Amino acid sequence: MKKIDIILALITGEAVAWLFIHILRGIEISTRLDFLYWLFPVSFPILAVIGLWATYLIGKKLPFVFQAGKFFLTGSFVTVIDLGVLNFLMWISGIAAGPWYSFFKGISFLIATVTKYLGSKFWIFDSWGTGFTRKEITQFFIITITGLGINVGVASLLVNVIGPQFEMTENAWANIGGIIAALSSATWNFLGYKFIVFKS
Repeated sequence: MKKIDIILALITGEAVAWLFIHILRGIEISTRLDFLYWLFPVSFPILAVIGLWATYLIGKKLPFVFQAGKFFLTGSFVTVIDLGVLNFLMWISGIAAGPWYSFFKGISFLIATVTKYLGSKFWIFDSWGTGFTRKEITQFFIITITGLGINVGVASLLVNVIGPQFEMTENAWANIGGIIAALSSATWNFLGYKFIVFKS
């Protein structure tokens, strides 16, 4: 495992910790759980490094496992970017549901895609020598646009059709919808990137 792997795992763990804290603040939770506000920023970076190290060890026998570990971390970081943009758009507009939510979710997903492409190309699949070919970029965006449909569709279903659950606020449920949507499209994206776009 390289130093850059450890650094990126630490950064991702910290970013995800603060995303979870943001979501928890939108849920009516007992004050007995306030300790999570300091536990997450300390534990998530450590857990990210341990998780990546475990996939690295397993990846010595099954190389795709280490790629999957890096993909998960990259996806987690891109999800933070995705939801950061989404929350910013909801904040400036005051809108957290309806057709505008779907529009905002589409924008946030597309902005996060550039980070996902660079992370996939240079960190996950280590494709430094191939340059930026038209075919590769086209394939990446076709896979990603299909993932966009999955992502926005799942998020919109959860937010606009099912609606807030477990006594969550609209904003908290919108974030949960965004997370579930990201996980739904992640499987599609990993398989498409590995076997079509960055296949070696």
